[in-house]
Amino acid sequence: MSNDSKPEIKVTIEKLRNGRWAFVLKRGAVVYPAHGQFTNQIEAISAGQAALKALENNR
Repeated sequence: MSNDSKPEIKVTIEKLRNGRWAFVLKRGAVVYPAHGQFTNQIEAISAGQAALKALENNR
């Protein structure tokens, strides 16, 4: 399977109801549960980027 046929992985940042931040992974039409309870948006962004990089290295 070539890389062209694999769905794109996206990371979005969301504010949770308790006021903390989390990142959400989306691969094609699949949305994975929110990860993390970060105190600020910057921490959630950096954790999301690290998770995305790890997933892309495993492709």
